[in-house]
Amino acid sequence: MGEIYDVIIVGSGPAGLSAAVYAKRAGLNMLVLEQAAMSGGQILNTYEVDNYPGDPKINGFDLAAKMREHAESLGAVFATDTVTALEDGSPYKTLRGKKEIYKARTVILANGARHRLLGVPGEEKFTGKGVSYCATCDGMFFKGKTVAVVGGGDTAIEDAILLARTCSRVYLIHRRAELRGAKSLREQLFSLEKATFLPDTEVTEITGETAVTGLRLKNRKNGETAELSLQGVFIAVGIIPETESWKGIVETDKDGYIRAGEDGKTSAPGIFAAGDIRTKPLRQVVTAAADGANAVISAERYLSGSIRDEGI
Repeated sequence: MGEIYDVIIVGSGPAGLSAAVYAKRAGLNMLVLEQAAMSGGQILNTYEVDNYPGDPKINGFDLAAKMREHAESLGAVFATDTVTALEDGSPYKTLRGKKEIYKARTVILANGARHRLLGVPGEEKFTGKGVSYCATCDGMFFKGKTVAVVGGGDTAIEDAILLARTCSRVYLIHRRAELRGAKSLREQLFSLEKATFLPDTEVTEITGETAVTGLRLKNRKNGETAELSLQGVFIAVGIIPETESWKGIVETDKDGYIRAGEDGKTSAPGIFAAGDIRTKPLRQVVTAAADGANAVISAERYLSGSIRDEGI
């Protein structure tokens, strides 16, 4: 049958790494399955994490490295594989990866979310040729150039602030009149001479021949159209939870997030959710880390009951 783990953690972002730390401290036989060879999830793309307690202004890459190092120092085991299916059997859960099949008594789903697409002509054509979803990753390629950021939340504003450090001009384009991001970020953005906010504006097309050369815009209030010349566009319009492989196993809401409370319990006994993948009002590194801890505590309690029931 192969090894049967007490808990398998799917994903190695802040939620998964926190779960790994708590699982090892609890003495559980555990495994972290990560799709990428580098742990950290979305924080790898964050230039500066200024709101994680105890280490202000640390960049996302370094924070992820510290979390991974912490988990490994306790003996956490990691494997790189892409999980394509989850079977909720009894008494074991089966995870089918592209490389192997894994079995565990409990599973913590912490595989996060992916970037939402803008869905306009030219986006797919110019992805990697001027269209990017990661200012931290690709901003260096646009030094001294004109770029735009599309979105109105914290990530979009942070991207615009970051890009304004090296780009000649940064436009922040948002379909609504006001930005949704934190007040401190808005104030920082509006203080930058090289940043320009375009409210009530939507991108209708990304233009160019072999690479991005401009955007076609439409004002949502008066219907006026315009063209904006630039060399890069960074899209930050939200995330989509990576729950396709779990549908039919655990209950999700209308947006695809797994229905789970602070304890991480899903509709399927022995399966827990942590981090950006679950329903919650705030998706931050600190809440993801807390989710990982809570999910392990719930898994421990479930295991205690299961072991008693099995007579082990």
